[in-house]
Amino acid sequence: MVQLHPVSDREQLVDTMIGLTQLTQLHRAIIAGSGSMEFYLALRRRGFVRAATTLTCRLARGQHPVGLIVGHNSLQAIEAAITELSPFLGASAAIAVLIDCREIGAGLRIRERLATLGFRIEAGVRCQEGLVLSAIRHGFGQMEKAA
Repeated sequence: MVQLHPVSDREQLVDTMIGLTQLTQLHRAIIAGSGSMEFYLALRRRGFVRAATTLTCRLARGQHPVGLIVGHNSLQAIEAAITELSPFLGASAAIAVLIDCREIGAGLRIRERLATLGFRIEAGVRCQEGLVLSAIRHGFGQMEKAA
C-alpha cells in the first residue's frame, strides 16, 4: 500500500511559483521579501543553482528573467520588494508575488505598482499561504527608451 504524504504549505508555494513563472533550472531567479532566504534554500534543494536573493546578488544589471517575492509581507513591504527587484529583472521578465491573506484586499495597489514597472498580471492562484499573483513584461527596455 502506498502512503501519501501531504505536501507542506511551503512546498505548495514553491511549486505554484515555479509553475506560474515557468522557472527552469537554466533561468536566473532573484528572490526578495521576508521569506527570501528560506525560499532560496528550497529552490537550491530542488536544483535551482542560479537562484539568488537581493542580499546575495552583487550587481543589479537586469540579468534575471524571473523575480519572486515571498514571505508574510505588509503592503508597504511588498511594494518596496517590487521596487527592489526591478533593477535585477530583464526587459522581458516574469514575477510572482505572494500576497498574505491579510493583505489580499490590497491587490489593486500591487497591480498598479506592477503596471508602472511594465508588468501585466497573467494569473492569480490561491494557496495555503495566501494569493500568488503572476505577471510578465515584454520589451520594457524599449518602453523606457521611447519615454
